Amino acid sequence: MALSQINRTSSRGRTAFPSGPGGGLRRGRSKNDGVAPWLFILPTFLGIGIFFLWPMAQSVYFSFTEWGAFGGNTWTGLENYRRLVSDADVLGALMNTVVYAGVSLLSIPVAIYLAGLINRPGLRFKGLFRTLYFLPVITMPAAVSIVWRIMYNGDFGIINYLLSTVGIQGPYWLATPGVAIIAVALVGIWTSLGMNMIILGAGLQGIPTEIYEAAELDGASPWRQFRAITVPLLTPSIFFVTVMTVIGSFKVFDLLFVMLGAGNPVTQASQTLVYLFYDKAFIANDKGYAAAIGLLLLVLIALVTFLQFRLQKKWVTYA
Repeated sequence: MALSQINRTSSRGRTAFPSGPGGGLRRGRSKNDGVAPWLFILPTFLGIGIFFLWPMAQSVYFSFTEWGAFGGNTWTGLENYRRLVSDADVLGALMNTVVYAGVSLLSIPVAIYLAGLINRPGLRFKGLFRTLYFLPVITMPAAVSIVWRIMYNGDFGIINYLLSTVGIQGPYWLATPGVAIIAVALVGIWTSLGMNMIILGAGLQGIPTEIYEAAELDGASPWRQFRAITVPLLTPSIFFVTVMTVIGSFKVFDLLFVMLGAGNPVTQASQTLVYLFYDKAFIANDKGYAAAIGLLLLVLIALVTFLQFRLQKKWVTYA
């Protein structure tokens, strides 16, 4: 095929391209490409519509209804939302959710410290350390909960045994009000630590070493370098990890469900909003009220995330 045929320009100023071995020419389209692009994104739209938008619309409708014991619903208006305002269980579940989220945020400074240790120059077996820390992330939550439930056992658990060797009488971790939710939150830290460490470690690797070398020449101590260089340049990664940690903490359910159990006397005092939603929807069969609790959780997550995005302008540094 002649080279002049490849870059031939039509009389209208458009570039013509060969359509195939036959040597024919085809003009490039500039306006309408037909329905082919829509067919490619149609599965995504269908998935979002069927599994997200439609269930959300149903939940909004159900939150204004009351369900009978054998199915069927009647319109009750804002009655479920009036119950939310005066329900002590909702307030207690909200406080437990906030406590769980607050304890879970402690994983971020721990992840920064571990990421700094693993990213030290000259450290051997970095990949092995990253894999070991990441294993809890990909482990089934039910398996994690069962193992930690045995470790937390007040009579023969290894945690109380280790405490007894130094003269400390350990509590019944999962059967003591106020302690159970914190014990479960510590397990949540353990399961999320690997993911946070990987993200923050990637952020550390993105900081140019020349900055540290210049600071060292100026006499900056390691602690001064950490405060003046590492933390400010790592704030985008810290912000991302903070948002994801808070959202994940507000949605916690599986750890509580397996570790505490339905017959535990402190389960009701330690339940979160998602656990309360499960209890109302599938145990009490009060699906309308459960839908209202679910929408309350959605609004809370949206408000907290919006607040985080507003505040990040004051402390996140984008280099």
